[in-house]
Amino acid sequence: MTRFQPSACGGLRIDLANVEVMLRWSGALWLETERALVVADLHFEKGSSYAARFGQMLPPYDTRETLDRLDREIALLSPARLLFLGDSFHDGGGEARLAPDEARRLEGLAMGRELVWAVGNHDADGPKILPGAVIDEASLAGLVFRHEPEPGARPGEVAGHLHPAARITSGRATTRRRCFVTDGQRLVLPAFGAYTGGLNILDEAFSNLFAGPMLAGALGPRRVHAVGPRSLRPD
Repeated sequence: MTRFQPSACGGLRIDLANVEVMLRWSGALWLETERALVVADLHFEKGSSYAARFGQMLPPYDTRETLDRLDREIALLSPARLLFLGDSFHDGGGEARLAPDEARRLEGLAMGRELVWAVGNHDADGPKILPGAVIDEASLAGLVFRHEPEPGARPGEVAGHLHPAARITSGRATTRRRCFVTDGQRLVLPAFGAYTGGLNILDEAFSNLFAGPMLAGALGPRRVHAVGPRSLRPD
């Protein structure tokens, strides 16, 4: 049976297909032995995309806010590898719309570390100017990292794409949070981007991914909360 092990930093440790990983309350995944920090679905420049395509004027600070949160994790952990699991930009033109200071911040992420961009459905070509390797999937420490989870049994797969969220009932209170979701064999990461929504993990899209009971690691202020199946509710 999969078990979450709380950590003093507020995260949760799990053995994922026999590899120890840390679920961070930021929504990032940390592989300490590899010094690798993994995030999914940053959706940089979503605000400017909505303004250009739909005339919907969202506050244009999503890239900055997402980078601020990412920088805090980098400062705490000093990763040697930084892996983005696809949909790093909200569309193919997002890189060109970056403000100059935010482009410089992204360039700086590659200084002194390996930077890897897995492609997603929103950014199928990857960045064209920014540094780093562009890949379809990566293998690290016995795990396979890709943007979209593949159907059927995939032990050791780590993916994003679905933006998992959990609606949780405890006593009389109900809350909805972004979350990690796992059965101990595979893992889907929450969306890391500031303007990203979430899909309830009881949705049909998750139904064929997990052989065992789903466990959620719900993101809270400075803590990841372990949530079992009995506390999960549909929207």
